This record gives sequence, structure tokens and C-alpha cells, in this order.
Amino acid sequence: MNTKLKTKSINNNSQSESSTSLPQINIDAAGIDIGAVRYWVSVPEGRDGECIRSFGCFTADLYALADWLQKCGIKTVAMESTGVYWIPVFQILETRGFEVKLVNAHHVKTVPGRKSDVLDCQWLQKLHTYGLLSGSFRPED
Repeated sequence: MNTKLKTKSINNNSQSESSTSLPQINIDAAGIDIGAVRYWVSVPEGRDGECIRSFGCFTADLYALADWLQKCGIKTVAMESTGVYWIPVFQILETRGFEVKLVNAHHVKTVPGRKSDVLDCQWLQKLHTYGLLSGSFRPED
């Protein structure tokens, strides 16, 4: 049996059906890569003079992180952590009114080419903007 696939030629001067882009679901999204010593945070372009910042892990640093996210107009945050370092920042952000998603690091790490915390937080922010991340189950308090 001989089957042929129909193909369309792509004209560079007109938009084809296959060149659609993903809709941005969470335009006020941030991404946080959580480490033992530093937290790397990415917000959308144009929200601040710098869209990536690093914060320490002490309580005062976490409150500064929450203040910065509020200043940038962030409403939802996706974070990844391989240890228990996510708990204090999760609680502080949640009490400040942010929607916080703790994502499974294994689900996000499978994309090759990202080898730094800065790239990880940007990737989290981008995936969360497009609504491609789901949070891990966390029971009510």
C-alpha cells in the first residue's frame, strides 16, 4: 500500500496555519529556581530594570523577594526545588496573596541545554506563562 502525505508549501510572505504561537495564559507569572544558598527569580521583560534577580535564603531576603514580585505586578509563581528549601518561600509568598505552584524538578529538567540557575528560572517563568506547568499536590493546612 502506497500512501502519500499531503504537504503545503510555506510561503514566507504569508502566514501559514502551522505557524501559530501558544497563547500566554499567565502573563503575570514569575519563575523561581530554589537552591540551598540562593534563589534565582525571573519576571517578564519590562517589569523592572532587571528581569532576573538573585536573593539569599534568610527571612529578610524572602520578604525582599516577595516585595520585588509585588512591585513587578506578579500574581502567580512557579518554583522548583529538589529539597525542602521551598517551604519558607512558599509560605511567605502564599500569605502575600500569590498563587504559588511547586513543580516537580524532574518534569522541568528533562529539556537539554539549561545548565545554570539563571536559565532554569527563566525557563520556569516561560513555561508558567504559557500554562504548561502543574503544581505538585500539597494538602490544605
